[in-house]
Order: sequence, then C-alpha cells, then structure tokens
Amino acid sequence: MAWMLLIIAGLCEVGWAIGLKYTEGFTRLWPSVGTVLAMIVSLWLLGLAMKTLPVGTAYGVWVGVGAVGTVVLGIVLLGEPATVARLVSVGLIVAGIVGLKLSSP
Repeated sequence: MAWMLLIIAGLCEVGWAIGLKYTEGFTRLWPSVGTVLAMIVSLWLLGLAMKTLPVGTAYGVWVGVGAVGTVVLGIVLLGEPATVARLVSVGLIVAGIVGLKLSSP
C-alpha cells in the first residue's frame, strides 16, 4: 500500500509542477488553487508512505516520478524539446527508480 501511495504522491508532484506553469506566477486563481491542492496532497501522501518505507527510498522515488512525469508532460503539453540526451537522462532516472524499488525491503 505504501508504494501505491508513493506513486500517487509522485503523480501529484507532476500535477503541481506542471500547474506552476499555468498559474502565471500565482496570478490566475483556479490554476493556483489546483496547484496548491496538488502540493498538499503530494506531500501528505509522501508522508504516509514514509511511515513504512525508508526515507531515502521514498524521497528518491517521489522526486524521480515527479521529474520523469514533468519532463514527459513538458514535451507533450508545452512543446519542450525531446532530444536524445533528455530522453536518455529520463531513462536513467527510471532505472534509478526501479533500482530503489528492487533494493528496498
């Protein structure tokens, strides 16, 4: 259950990271409200997952899921470049997430 909470927390991190772009510096009300809610939910779920998962593993996976998801959505939604170097780097992050999962109790 902790791993599921952690993955959802990471997806919420993606939501608030992308949401920041749409808040236009927190000058737009509804994107700002959604972004702040995603931040709160993300941190709350991370905290719940850390009750049973090691802190380094939980934080590393949370950040990794957020980073990978944000890069992918940046490419898809915001037209950011999908260079070979960026995609290889994202692959390395995914490998790190898998490694943390496989090496965790």
